Amino acid sequence: MNGRPTSVDRFCAAVSAGGALTPGARAALLLSALPFALLAAMILGAGIGAVQIAPAQVVSIALAPLGVQWAAFEEQQAAVFQAIRLPRVLLGALVGAGLGVAGAAMQGLFRNPLADPGLLGISSGAALAVAVTIVMGLNLFGVYSLPVAAFIGSLITTVIIYALAQRRGRLDVSTMLLAGIAVNSLAGAGTGLMTFLATDDQLRTITFWSLGSLGGATWESLATAAPLLLLGTLALPVLGRALDALSLGEAGAEHLGVNVQAIKWATVSLVALCVGAGVAVAGSIGFVGLVVPHLLRLIGGPSHRYLLPASALLGATLLVLADLVSRTVAAPAELPIGIVTAMLGAPFFLYLLRRGRGALL
Repeated sequence: MNGRPTSVDRFCAAVSAGGALTPGARAALLLSALPFALLAAMILGAGIGAVQIAPAQVVSIALAPLGVQWAAFEEQQAAVFQAIRLPRVLLGALVGAGLGVAGAAMQGLFRNPLADPGLLGISSGAALAVAVTIVMGLNLFGVYSLPVAAFIGSLITTVIIYALAQRRGRLDVSTMLLAGIAVNSLAGAGTGLMTFLATDDQLRTITFWSLGSLGGATWESLATAAPLLLLGTLALPVLGRALDALSLGEAGAEHLGVNVQAIKWATVSLVALCVGAGVAVAGSIGFVGLVVPHLLRLIGGPSHRYLLPASALLGATLLVLADLVSRTVAAPAELPIGIVTAMLGAPFFLYLLRRGRGALL
């Protein structure tokens, strides 16, 4: 309408030209495909389990309040879908989106593809805050106590790492990674101390946070975390243009009119919000924020205007599928989802180190 070509227009032009797709065209294609991939993953996640629900039945149950019914379904299937599967799938999608976009934002802020909330100790800081809240019986904010504690823990950890990584006004990547290792160890020791002091019931709860799981998903937990996760997930892509400017360095970004300090603190706060809320309802889930942005960067290029929303969509898809694997691969037992994501992410992290050698560090 305004005469400016959209990303879809650029994709169509590249195809009609008969040449190889440019990174911008690939990004447009991927952004168009990812919502459908997420929808397919959510339908699969809602349908597969001890009570099987066919994809057509999943859609029919979801649209039943609107009077739309494509396939017949049983009352038991509808009850399982509404009470168990749907809140779990929605929570998995929100947590995955938050972790994916947080990882992409962290990598943009630190200008390094190895930056990740889990590797830098942010998730561990959030888990420690949750463990302290559980053992000490703190309940200052009611049902929001754990999300608030996790947010505060992740924010404090992020600020500490960011401060330690500064050297003469610039980020030192080696110091950042070493600080992340140290904070991870310190937070792990604190969580271990809380585990030692915990009662049996508290110990089971802390173990849930340390391994990661969506097994406790309910409509109440979804309502508690959804506002925080949605805020972080929707707000971070707004910073895409500023993070692109930061790739030129802080001085270059300032010359382009970017308020670097404001962008830094906004990014840090929103990342802490996403990670803290995710840890509060699903525990520590690693490597999503590392794997997702790097894969997308290889396909569609480094522009954060594409990378941030795409990371949210692919992160949501990946975590929904990982949760599906975690609850079906060892049925009737349930494998912690953190193990599934680590089995995927750890080899990919080693690949990054092998591929980049010392250049990444």
